[in-house]
Amino acid sequence: MSKNKVIVIGSNSFSGASFCDYLLSRDYEVFAASRSEEPKSVFLPYTNNKNKLKFYQYDVNTHISEIVELIKKEKITKVVNYAAQSMVAQSWQHPEHWYMTNTYSTIKLHNELRQLDFLDKYVHISTPEVYGSCNGLVKEHTNYNPSTPYATSRAAADMSLKNFYDVYDFPVVFTRAANVYGQHQQIYRIIPKTIFASSLGEQLPLHGGGHSKRSFIHIDDVSDATEKIMNGGKNGDIYHISGKENITIRNLVEMILDGLDKNFDECVNITEDRLGKDSAYLLDSSKLRDELGWNDNISLKSGISQTVDWVKNNIDILKKQPLEYIHKA
Repeated sequence: MSKNKVIVIGSNSFSGASFCDYLLSRDYEVFAASRSEEPKSVFLPYTNNKNKLKFYQYDVNTHISEIVELIKKEKITKVVNYAAQSMVAQSWQHPEHWYMTNTYSTIKLHNELRQLDFLDKYVHISTPEVYGSCNGLVKEHTNYNPSTPYATSRAAADMSLKNFYDVYDFPVVFTRAANVYGQHQQIYRIIPKTIFASSLGEQLPLHGGGHSKRSFIHIDDVSDATEKIMNGGKNGDIYHISGKENITIRNLVEMILDGLDKNFDECVNITEDRLGKDSAYLLDSSKLRDELGWNDNISLKSGISQTVDWVKNNIDILKKQPLEYIHKA
């Protein structure tokens, strides 16, 4: 039984696809499952390693038995789950879709996985949205206070997993990363969207004037942290993946536009804020740093520069892609 067999569920997501690429570069045997066909190469970090990855078009809402059978057949010892309805604002429009995927189907999957006696680790990719709006450094034991259907749907699955760990000793570890960005990210996310819109001379809608604070972290640092947690994380524990600095969305946009020699007032349109948006949170990542020796190595300035290059090098392809999130139930 290979200790280097990993299945990444939700592999078409930005973070999931990037983690697949990271694992492939380190000689893991990678299995990938996602509900849609693999995206275009511009959004697929592992394009150059595609022949080394085994992809299956499986949806956690309809193919749990197929996913579990694949894990059994291949004796895959590590499962990393990114699969989720992930958009926060849109979760108000069809909350039942978010609860179906993020709660019901996810817990159903967990109940199958906890019966596999050869499973070494289940890495559950969670979200800091479960904490709601917080002041100061947010530690892993912070009480849940979700403020959107998305956050509540994720918190419910997290609490169920904690039950599974307490009762069944299920080998789960949780990760929560704050505002991940980088090359190959969907262009409706704030950093690539700002770069793309300004490159085309279009105005960027900035919700609420961009006064909420966030800590952004490059996807390569997140993938490195996720591998460390997968291999060395303590079962039942939560690990925060975050930088150490907060920045307002407005200042972030200003930083990007300054680097592109663009004028903020000409490029930005201030709009109403979205429902239930958390005003601020800064995750305390000292546990991950102290226990597993992780450090973030890519500065925000450097990461934005890399993302700018990616957008500019692929501008003709990106022009043909949807500029807004398209919901699929």
